[in-house]
Amino acid sequence: MDITLNVNGRPEQFSARPNELLVERLRDGLGLTGTKVGCDTGQCGTCVVRLDGRSVKSCLVLTASAAGSEVATIEGETTRGGELSGLQEALRQEHGTQCGFCTPGMVMALGELVDSTAGGEAPTEPEIREWLTGNLCRCTGYHSVVRGVQRACAAARAEAPSGACEPTVIAASTAAGQEV
Repeated sequence: MDITLNVNGRPEQFSARPNELLVERLRDGLGLTGTKVGCDTGQCGTCVVRLDGRSVKSCLVLTASAAGSEVATIEGETTRGGELSGLQEALRQEHGTQCGFCTPGMVMALGELVDSTAGGEAPTEPEIREWLTGNLCRCTGYHSVVRGVQRACAAARAEAPSGACEPTVIAASTAAGQEV
């Protein structure tokens, strides 16, 4: 079956098997190995990508069902200059990355949370923790991940006159040690 997807802003056309999973196409077909395969059952969250702006577990999505959609993977999260997004940088600064295996899925899922609060209040700690229930991490204990999301939102609000909480690149002066 012929499929067209827009992956990280680039159109991709290919033939897919009817039972092909989106995670297989991304990793094996398109070489986007930042999307990890952890459990193959939708429990761990390492395979999270954004499908038409919503975070989904790509091990549970058939490629055919995503036809015509916009797919964003971790490879598309850096800026054009190769800098980390504000969320990625904040997670790095707060030591929310540890071994890094779960990080791509967390960034993709948490990015939706950060985006959903744009123009409004930053998510609370309980809201962030609830959002994380679909992403397993054996290294961080989640405390540093929560702090990273809070830091990313605080930096975005400081840079945006409207008070919006948007994923942006954190300026060096903000990243240099301000407590959030």
